[in-house]
Parts: sequence; C-alpha cells; structure tokens
Amino acid sequence: MEAQESIALIIFLVTYGFIISEKIHRTIISMIGGILMVALGVLDQESALHHIDFNTIGLLIGMMVIVGITSQTGVFEFIAVWSAQKVKGNPLSILVALSIFTAIASAFLDNVTTVLLVVPVTLSITVQLKVNPMPYLISEIFASNIGGTATMIGDPPNIMIGSAVKKLTFLSFINNLTPVIIIIMIVTLFILTLIYRKQLKTTPELIDSLLEKDPYSEIRNKALLRKCLIVIVLTIGGFFLHQLIGIETATIALAGAFLLLLITGDKYLEKALEKVEWTTLFFFIGLFVIVGGLVETGLIASVAREAMSWTGGELKSTTLLILWMSAIVSSFVDNIPFVATMIPMIKEMGNLGINNLDPLWWSLSLGACLGGNGTLIGASANLVVAGLAAKEGHNISFVKFLFIGFPLMLVSIFISMIYVYLRYLL
Repeated sequence: MEAQESIALIIFLVTYGFIISEKIHRTIISMIGGILMVALGVLDQESALHHIDFNTIGLLIGMMVIVGITSQTGVFEFIAVWSAQKVKGNPLSILVALSIFTAIASAFLDNVTTVLLVVPVTLSITVQLKVNPMPYLISEIFASNIGGTATMIGDPPNIMIGSAVKKLTFLSFINNLTPVIIIIMIVTLFILTLIYRKQLKTTPELIDSLLEKDPYSEIRNKALLRKCLIVIVLTIGGFFLHQLIGIETATIALAGAFLLLLITGDKYLEKALEKVEWTTLFFFIGLFVIVGGLVETGLIASVAREAMSWTGGELKSTTLLILWMSAIVSSFVDNIPFVATMIPMIKEMGNLGINNLDPLWWSLSLGACLGGNGTLIGASANLVVAGLAAKEGHNISFVKFLFIGFPLMLVSIFISMIYVYLRYLL
C-alpha cells in the first residue's frame, strides 16, 4: 500500500472511531479529518472542494430556509393535530401513519427534503401527547431511506444509475424496485411496532385534549402561509421536472428559498438563517472530503475490484456480492462516491461477457439505498434528523441507532436478496 493510501485509510478509521465513541462532537471530528486529508497531502485544496457534493449542501440550505420560515406560520402544528385526530390520538397508530407518509413522500421528493418537512410535525405531536419522540424519528429515518429506493428520483444513487444507464427509465425503476420496497416497508414497520409498542403510551386526558382541539386554530399567520405554500409547490414541482429542465435540485431549492425571502421581506432573513443546521452541513463537508481521499487514492476502487475478482464474473454470485457489498459499505461510507465508483465497473462487466446487467443495477440500487439504514452516518437523511432532534434536546446516539438500524438493514437486504434471486436469477 502506498504512503498516501495508508494516510487516507488511517484518517478515515480514526475519524470514524471518534464518531462512534461520541467523545467529541461529530462535526468537529469530521472537519478535522477533512482538513488533515488536505494538510497531509492526500488531496490538494482544489480536489478537496471538488469532492464536496455542493448539490446536497445547497439542497439542504435551501430547504432548511423554506422550512424555517414555514414553521413560523403554525402549519406544522396544524398538520400534527389534524393527522393525530385522524387516528384517534393513538401514539402507535401515529408512528405507523407518519412512517408511511414519510416513505411515500421520499419516493417522489429527495428524502432529505421529506424529513425536513416531517420532523417538525413529529416533534409537535410528541410534545402534545408527552411521548418520547425517539421511536418516531428513528422510524422516519428508516422510512425515508426505504421509500427513497422505490423510484429514480427518491435517492441520489438511483439518480446516478438512471443518468448513467439510459435504458433504465423512471417507470422501470418503479416496476423493478417498488414491489420489494412495499414488502420491506411492511416488515420494517411490523418490527418497529413490536420494539416500541410498550414505550408509546400516553394518558386518556392528553388524547382527549388533542381530539378536542380545532386544528385550524394552530395557524398563526395565514398571509405568510399562503406565500410559503406557493413557494413549496413551485419548489417541489421543480424537483419533479429537474432532469427535464436540466437544473440541479440545489439550484431549485436555493431559488425557492430566496424567492420566499424576497416576497416575505428581510425581517425573516435572520430567523431563516438561524434555522439552518450549520453543524450538520459542516459534518457533511468534512465527510465528503474524507471519503474523497479514499476515492482519490484508489482505495474504494481497489476494494471493489478485488471483490469482483472473487466471483470470476459469474452472474448470480456477482449480483449477490454487489447487493451485500453495497449495503455494508453504504452503512459506513457515503453511498454517492461508492456508486460513482461502481457504475463504470458494472459497465465494464458488460464488456467482459455478462450480457444482462439489469440484476447488477437493481442490486447496486437496493444495496446502496437500503444500506443507509445501517448506521447513523449511512445516509444524509439520518444526519439531518439527528441534527434537528439535537436542536430540540434529543440526542440520537450512534451506538443506540446501530443496535436497531444494522439488524433492520440486514433484514431488508435479506428480503432484497430473495427478491432479486427469484425475479432475475432463477
């Protein structure tokens, strides 16, 4: 192993060790790791900046500003009361309802956007019922990553695969991935309700007071709400059309944010910027640079190539290896650079004699997207939820999440393996 590879690997392992131990805030450790990648010459400053996914950062800032201003209208409290009344105030039914909503919304929006909209609603409900918000937030993390796998626009790995392989259309993603995602979502929700059913208890008095409330009384500023809803509809419409119009989601989100600031006036500017989760954003920046060091030194590519040599290019074993390898790696490393490395490798397999690459593409998608549920740092949505929760005084610990997330992720990949085998390999 070359010196630069060794340095990159050591920085990566030490950084992740500190993140897991939670002795120092993950944002500080992540930024120090990223700075060391540059300071020790693994990356120069320009290539470090190149590895930061500014589309993710811009999307987050834009949506955080929009959600920050919208939260001042009282609409999240309205949705919370209205949805809780629909399921008669039962805390467990609310968990199921919010998780299903998160999964469906994540299929058609970026899953980060979905959790930014759902988490304020969740925190409002749990305050009113005086129940622990953790089961709800953790369930929504799982739902966002599962739902995001179902379509081409739900999760970045799918967008990348769809862009690289022109024959895989929006409809082919739905046709090939949605059936197994519905099964995985049902199984995951069943397990989560078994885990949390005893924790989610409230008093009949609190349920009665919630059921007696008029949801519309929660709306504090109707004029501001109208402006926010117009901008949210335009922004979400832009997300649907972004490939057609050739504009990235970050540009659409930032355009929406600054259009909203323009029509609401600069009195909301300071408050909106206070709502931006700067600690989460800097954590991402550090992580992108650290993983960029692994990509730049060729470590990720050599691991993938070594794994492929084990199967000798045989379709069944290669497909299942890609599924499991993508899931395990994506639990610990951001799945965007991993998928970027795997796409040219799978294309190369077509030149080496594998005629039908479809099973490999669907395995890569399922593994990379669902693998994000394995750890707290496995997907962008996980970190955004953790950041929003921490701001309200609820710490989602890496180790606690790992104990629930990793086994559930393995269950989802096992179901995916059976599905891929029966549908494509039998």
